[in-house]
Amino acid sequence: MRRSSTDESTYHRSPSLDSKDYSLPQGSAFRRYSSLYGGQFGATAGGSFFGFHTNPGPKATKSKYTSPKGNKYVVFYLDLSFIFLLELKRCRMAQNCLQCMKYLMFVFNLLFWLGGCGILGVGIWLAVTQGNFATLSSSFPSLSAANLLIATGTVVMIVGFLGCIGAIKENKYFLLSFFVVLLIIFLLELIVVTLFFVYTDKIDRYAQQDLKKGLHLYGTEGNIGLTNAWSIIQTDFRCCGVSNYTDWFEVYNTTRVPDSCCLEFSENCGLHSPGTWWKAPCYETVKIWLHENLVAVGIFGLCTALVQILGLTFSMTMYCQMAKTDTYYA
Repeated sequence: MRRSSTDESTYHRSPSLDSKDYSLPQGSAFRRYSSLYGGQFGATAGGSFFGFHTNPGPKATKSKYTSPKGNKYVVFYLDLSFIFLLELKRCRMAQNCLQCMKYLMFVFNLLFWLGGCGILGVGIWLAVTQGNFATLSSSFPSLSAANLLIATGTVVMIVGFLGCIGAIKENKYFLLSFFVVLLIIFLLELIVVTLFFVYTDKIDRYAQQDLKKGLHLYGTEGNIGLTNAWSIIQTDFRCCGVSNYTDWFEVYNTTRVPDSCCLEFSENCGLHSPGTWWKAPCYETVKIWLHENLVAVGIFGLCTALVQILGLTFSMTMYCQMAKTDTYYA
């Protein structure tokens, strides 16, 4: 059956979604209520629909809303800046300390090197003018004062040169060489001192026997150093012989002593009676003199050890700082 026209007038077709004209009529009640809540249906960004606000858009978001994470980032950045400033200040302080240590070590080693030059010069002068000066041992004829001064001056010059170049050039290889050489010298000194105190009695007996053997070289050709050494010791310390003035009797095979043993020096005074000679043994007299000046000897030894320890500390500190710098910038 066909519908009547009256039925069609009662029902109205709803507009489809594909319809192009679905705007509301002018002056409708829906538009009035919509305008009250922020705009018409289908309003652009920033509008509202029945009191429900739409997406405000990126610009509005940036101006009206701030993320709490942003504040955390700012605080974290400030913390990093503060830590960086502290680290920079500490690095500057460390750099200043390193520079101060560098120049102190340079001056110290420069004086050390100059002292070595002086000792070497004195040793060479004694070797040229006095021969084997102060040679008392017959077992070790080369162990003279001149040779000892030459060896000591050479070693001191080498150590001072390594320290000066390593400090002023900031060369870690020279600093390491300086540290190794100085450490070897320091350990050798410790070993010698320890052995001396452990074997004091044996050293005393051996030294006296060796000195008595050396008396037989007194006044002979090629032993001017030993002759001069005994003459100086007996005159200055007012003693005669190693353990007694009779030690010279075995040398001359007669009752005679060198003229340096006389109370009043004169030509061939050693042929006179024993009443005109010094009676004190030279070995014991020198030992007593060393004991009386033991404090000065100990202070000299401690100062030497302290200087060596400071040199070892400064050189190793500078070497470690340079090694850290090279590793950081590598």
